[in-house]
Amino acid sequence: GKQKKNTVSQSALAQLDQESHDEMATGTRVEHAQAALQKADAVCFDVDSTVITKEGIDELAAFLGVGDRVAALTASAMGGSVPFHEALAARLDVMRPSRKQLDAMLAAHPPADLLTPGIAALIARLVALNKRVYLVSGGFRQMIEPVAAELAIPPTDIYANSLLFDDAGDFTGHDPAEPTSRAGGKAKVVADLKASRGYSTVVMIGDGATDMEARDVPGGADAFIGFGGIQVRDKVKAGADWFVTSFDELMKALAGC
Repeated sequence: GKQKKNTVSQSALAQLDQESHDEMATGTRVEHAQAALQKADAVCFDVDSTVITKEGIDELAAFLGVGDRVAALTASAMGGSVPFHEALAARLDVMRPSRKQLDAMLAAHPPADLLTPGIAALIARLVALNKRVYLVSGGFRQMIEPVAAELAIPPTDIYANSLLFDDAGDFTGHDPAEPTSRAGGKAKVVADLKASRGYSTVVMIGDGATDMEARDVPGGADAFIGFGGIQVRDKVKAGADWFVTSFDELMKALAGC
């Protein structure tokens, strides 16, 4: 009899713990987001300040010695006073990274060193559950590919901007055909993926307002999970279906899958 009583109290404690955890969870539709994550066909992650702990363009600018100038342009872009594609071009024009400089920067900052704690385990779990994982970023493909390789995500599942170089390896610009080079680009990528691949449930995870947009366009993500483990943005915390500061929270939600 004693053994059985102990088992009951353990499960009751576990239930209480779960209830207190749910009460602590932040978001406008926490249960909806958790259910969407559990049944998702595909999960799209932003990269900067989500999958990695840094902002790629800022790291590259700092490496090139123009960090402050690029940060000022980034701030004006965030303020919405300059169209997104113009702000991107302006920042790149200040930087003008050569292929050689880019390679040197990537060698100095191996992607494994930049991964956000818990992200590798989370992505491995999602893949084990047969969910397709995409990286959707306003950053640069050349800087994201090593991160994707570290996480065993194929290059075909990266949607990002591309730096262009001539035969001598000098910078010539960026590819204007990439959807993420324009405002609303991430949302367009997610909606297009959902429609073209026939996914019934797609979840977007990221730290920024442009990530949240992916939920708010017609045919977009079914849920948006805001990630505040690196940067907490008030607009995202207020508007996210579920707002987390650690990927462990997502792992807990997937535990029963």
